[in-house]
Amino acid sequence: MTGHDEQQGYAPGLRVTEQALVTRRRHLPLPGTIHVSVGDTVTADVLVASTELPGNVFNINVANELSCQPEEVMEHLLVTEGDEVQVGQIIGESRAFWGIFHSIARSTVSGTIETVSQITGQVLIRGEPIRVQMDAYVNGTVLEIEGHEAVTVQTRAAMVQGILGVGGEAHGELKMVAAAAGQRLAADMIDDTCAGKILVGGSLVSLDALRRAVEVGAAGVVVGGINDVDLDEFLGYPLGVAITGQESLGTTLMLTEGFGEMPMAARTFEILKSRAGQRASINGTTQIRAGVMRPEVIIPEPGATWQSDEDETMTGLQVGSEVRIIRDPLFGRLATVTELPEQLEQIATEARVRVVRVKLSNTGEVETVPRANVEVIRR
Repeated sequence: MTGHDEQQGYAPGLRVTEQALVTRRRHLPLPGTIHVSVGDTVTADVLVASTELPGNVFNINVANELSCQPEEVMEHLLVTEGDEVQVGQIIGESRAFWGIFHSIARSTVSGTIETVSQITGQVLIRGEPIRVQMDAYVNGTVLEIEGHEAVTVQTRAAMVQGILGVGGEAHGELKMVAAAAGQRLAADMIDDTCAGKILVGGSLVSLDALRRAVEVGAAGVVVGGINDVDLDEFLGYPLGVAITGQESLGTTLMLTEGFGEMPMAARTFEILKSRAGQRASINGTTQIRAGVMRPEVIIPEPGATWQSDEDETMTGLQVGSEVRIIRDPLFGRLATVTELPEQLEQIATEARVRVVRVKLSNTGEVETVPRANVEVIRR
């Protein structure tokens, strides 16, 4: 490298773009049934694949219920292994002293008798299969089918990725509830017309607003920031470093900037605003460490034929790149790369790592941060 113009490194890319060729693989946990064909046009809520998982196992201590010895259970059972039973059904019965004492054992679940033990006197019942249904998630076209396990859907869309999200997949119409990127999202801005919608706020969402969004049945909330204490209260526990997206919260939340009152980036806000009223998909799944996954909002463009040569892998980090800092103490700050030093440098933890010097967008100050702590914003 001979100069700044030739300096280049790599960092995970955060996509904020009006034209993205998006593919999403819909994978079943076990082989099942595929309900679509390659080339089919699907909407986000269309069932593309389904399967059944083995039900949970429940234990009934029949010997205890019938007041008999474990080895005597078989002679009192009214069912055998493999029989289907219904919740409340009598599965065992005993009488003693010429019928004066009568005991019965009932099934506590609906399912199938899996095992009868004459050692423990217990009956194991496998509950009814758990049905798993996979929808398309986005409006698009079926690109590929993998046996009985996976379907890949492709769409041309605007895409906005965030820095942190909670809650899983949802879809609905985009609704602007903030008039400007710097406006706070308050509870009184959310009413019954927000049901089923993905709400776009501005700089900060309050805890009351999130609870109101859940109350009216909003599909999702997209906003610049949130106070960390409010997020913990909304979750019901402190947010750790593990992957998010499995939470059952009643709505999906995506932060585009970070913690605290942080106006949504102007380009992000304008992309969402220009598509108000359109159907979109949102996913709060986030993993910052190995195997980076970002929360996202995808707004398909029906009938679009434009080509995109973008990929969703690593993006060049170079002088002039717009980046976002993804770890404390500058978490969420936007900046521009000014230098990519070749030599390792010592940071506050006393570790020697590759660093990048950036100029913060809000203050103009130049900071040195580990390269692993930034991600490129892809336009």
